[in-house]
Amino acid sequence: LLVNEGVDAPLEVIGCLRSLTHNRRPHMSMEEIEISEYSEPQKTGYIDAIKKGFKGYVVWNARSTRAEYWWWTLFAIIVAIVASILDSIIFGGNFGSPAPISWITTLALFLPGLSVWIRRLHDTDRSGWWVWLGLIPIVGIIVLLIFTLLPSKMGPTRWNNRIQA
Repeated sequence: LLVNEGVDAPLEVIGCLRSLTHNRRPHMSMEEIEISEYSEPQKTGYIDAIKKGFKGYVVWNARSTRAEYWWWTLFAIIVAIVASILDSIIFGGNFGSPAPISWITTLALFLPGLSVWIRRLHDTDRSGWWVWLGLIPIVGIIVLLIFTLLPSKMGPTRWNNRIQA
């Protein structure tokens, strides 16, 4: 932008642009690299977090902030409660009664939720494979909860992409 307007760009900007082009991994597309690895995460609201969750539902090599993760989690909980209420109204409230709306909701939110969770682990500079820790009763869930509560690692990590809303 500065070069097109005829203004000389500062050396820091040129260095940052060079680092972006030279450090880019070959498997990343330009759509995934919308925020550089050295930028601060932008503030994320409820609607933006939901958009990012669905937009990046199979993007496993990016990062999600705490706000994105917890806004997505709140959205998923609200949708699950609404689906359960609709199931009980439409199909009866008995235990063991069919719950197709809840099943469809679970299937629709599973991949985006898993992806947001893995991207949140990436934001704390942990591999997404840590998600398997959740299979250990009580202790695994507590450790993963602590990981999701930790602040984002500033600066570059192994996963430097952020999804734009």
